[in-house]
Amino acid sequence: MSSNFKQQQIGNVALVVENYDDAIAFYTQKLGFELVEDTDLGGGKRWVQVTPPNSNGTNLLLAQASTDEQRHSIGNQTGGRVFLFLQTDDFWRDYHAMKQQGVTFNEEPRIEEYGTVVVFQDLYGNKWDLLQLTAKS
Repeated sequence: MSSNFKQQQIGNVALVVENYDDAIAFYTQKLGFELVEDTDLGGGKRWVQVTPPNSNGTNLLLAQASTDEQRHSIGNQTGGRVFLFLQTDDFWRDYHAMKQQGVTFNEEPRIEEYGTVVVFQDLYGNKWDLLQLTAKS
Protein backbone atom coordinates (compact mmCIF):
# COMPACT_ATOMS: atom_id res chain seq x y z
CA MET A 1 0.00 0.00 0.00
CA SER A 2 1.53 3.31 -1.02
CA SER A 3 0.92 6.49 0.90
CA ASN A 4 0.08 9.78 -0.81
CA PHE A 5 1.40 11.67 2.20
CA LYS A 6 4.74 13.37 1.72
CA GLN A 7 6.87 14.50 4.59
CA GLN A 8 9.07 17.43 3.70
CA GLN A 9 10.72 20.27 5.51
CA ILE A 10 13.07 23.11 4.70
CA GLY A 11 16.43 22.03 6.07
CA ASN A 12 18.49 25.14 5.35
CA VAL A 13 17.98 28.70 4.21
CA ALA A 14 21.10 30.11 2.53
CA LEU A 15 22.22 33.57 3.58
CA VAL A 16 24.97 35.21 1.53
CA VAL A 17 27.57 36.72 3.86
CA GLU A 18 30.75 38.72 3.42
CA ASN A 19 32.82 36.68 5.86
CA TYR A 20 32.15 33.33 7.54
CA ASP A 21 33.79 34.19 10.87
CA ASP A 22 32.13 37.61 11.24
CA ALA A 23 28.73 36.06 10.48
CA ILE A 24 29.29 33.18 12.93
CA ALA A 25 30.26 35.68 15.63
CA PHE A 26 27.14 37.82 15.04
CA TYR A 27 24.68 34.94 15.03
CA THR A 28 26.19 33.06 17.97
CA GLN A 29 27.18 36.00 20.18
CA LYS A 30 24.55 38.65 19.45
CA LEU A 31 21.53 36.44 18.67
CA GLY A 32 22.47 33.42 20.80
CA PHE A 33 22.30 30.94 17.90
CA GLU A 34 24.18 27.65 18.08
CA LEU A 35 26.90 26.69 15.60
CA VAL A 36 25.65 23.39 14.14
CA GLU A 37 28.48 22.76 11.69
CA ASP A 38 31.59 24.43 10.29
CA THR A 39 33.24 22.12 7.77
CA ASP A 40 36.13 23.14 5.52
CA LEU A 41 35.28 22.20 1.92
CA GLY A 42 38.61 23.37 0.48
CA GLY A 43 39.35 26.30 -1.78
CA GLY A 44 38.17 28.81 0.84
CA LYS A 45 34.66 27.32 0.98
CA ARG A 46 33.02 26.11 4.17
CA TRP A 47 29.72 24.46 5.05
CA VAL A 48 28.54 26.62 7.96
CA GLN A 49 25.17 26.13 9.64
CA VAL A 50 23.75 28.04 12.62
CA THR A 51 20.38 27.67 14.30
CA PRO A 52 18.38 29.29 17.10
CA PRO A 53 18.40 27.35 20.39
CA ASN A 54 15.81 24.54 20.50
CA SER A 55 14.99 25.06 16.83
CA ASN A 56 12.75 22.74 14.82
CA GLY A 57 15.56 21.69 12.48
CA THR A 58 15.66 24.51 9.93
CA ASN A 59 19.17 25.93 9.87
CA LEU A 60 20.68 29.08 8.45
CA LEU A 61 23.41 28.18 5.96
CA LEU A 62 26.01 30.94 5.90
CA ALA A 63 27.36 31.15 2.35
CA GLN A 64 30.34 33.43 1.82
CA ALA A 65 30.00 35.44 -1.39
CA SER A 66 32.40 34.34 -4.12
CA THR A 67 31.27 36.41 -7.14
CA ASP A 68 30.50 40.08 -7.74
CA GLU A 69 26.82 39.25 -8.19
CA GLN A 70 26.74 37.50 -4.82
CA ARG A 71 28.64 40.34 -3.13
CA HIS A 72 26.04 42.83 -4.43
CA SER A 73 23.24 40.86 -2.75
CA ILE A 74 24.83 40.88 0.73
CA GLY A 75 22.43 42.64 3.09
CA ASN A 76 19.66 42.92 0.52
CA GLN A 77 18.64 39.44 -0.53
CA THR A 78 14.96 40.39 -0.64
CA GLY A 79 15.05 43.87 -2.12
CA GLY A 80 14.64 45.61 1.23
CA ARG A 81 11.78 43.51 2.61
CA VAL A 82 11.94 41.54 5.83
CA PHE A 83 13.83 38.37 4.92
CA LEU A 84 13.61 36.04 7.91
CA PHE A 85 11.24 35.66 10.86
CA LEU A 86 12.71 34.66 14.22
CA GLN A 87 9.81 33.33 16.28
CA THR A 88 10.20 33.23 20.04
CA ASP A 89 8.29 32.03 23.07
CA ASP A 90 9.31 35.16 25.05
CA PHE A 91 9.48 38.33 22.97
CA TRP A 92 10.60 40.71 25.73
CA ARG A 93 13.36 38.40 27.02
CA ASP A 94 14.87 38.12 23.54
CA TYR A 95 14.30 41.76 22.59
CA HIS A 96 16.12 43.01 25.70
CA ALA A 97 18.94 40.48 25.31
CA MET A 98 19.45 41.49 21.68
CA LYS A 99 19.41 45.21 22.56
CA GLN A 100 22.00 44.53 25.25
CA GLN A 101 24.19 42.86 22.61
CA GLY A 102 23.98 45.91 20.35
CA VAL A 103 21.60 44.53 17.70
CA THR A 104 20.16 47.32 15.51
CA PHE A 105 16.38 47.69 15.61
CA ASN A 106 14.55 49.58 12.87
CA GLU A 107 11.56 50.49 15.03
CA GLU A 108 10.00 50.19 18.45
CA PRO A 109 8.24 46.89 19.27
CA ARG A 110 4.58 46.83 18.36
CA ILE A 111 1.54 44.75 19.21
CA GLU A 112 -0.31 43.46 16.16
CA GLU A 113 -3.34 41.20 15.88
CA TYR A 114 -1.05 38.24 15.15
CA GLY A 115 1.52 38.95 17.87
CA THR A 116 4.30 41.13 19.23
CA VAL A 117 6.89 42.09 16.60
CA VAL A 118 9.88 44.28 15.88
CA VAL A 119 12.13 44.60 12.82
CA PHE A 120 15.86 44.26 13.39
CA GLN A 121 18.94 44.00 11.17
CA ASP A 122 21.72 41.47 10.99
CA LEU A 123 25.33 42.56 10.64
CA TYR A 124 24.90 43.17 6.89
CA GLY A 125 21.56 45.00 7.04
CA ASN A 126 19.21 42.13 6.15
CA LYS A 127 15.87 42.78 7.83
CA TRP A 128 14.42 40.25 10.24
CA ASP A 129 11.27 40.14 12.36
CA LEU A 130 11.54 39.10 15.99
CA LEU A 131 8.06 37.72 16.57
CA GLN A 132 6.01 36.15 19.32
CA LEU A 133 2.73 34.92 17.90
CA THR A 134 -0.48 35.53 19.81
CA ALA A 135 -1.81 32.33 21.33
CA LYS A 136 -4.89 31.06 19.51
CA SER A 137 -7.88 30.27 21.67
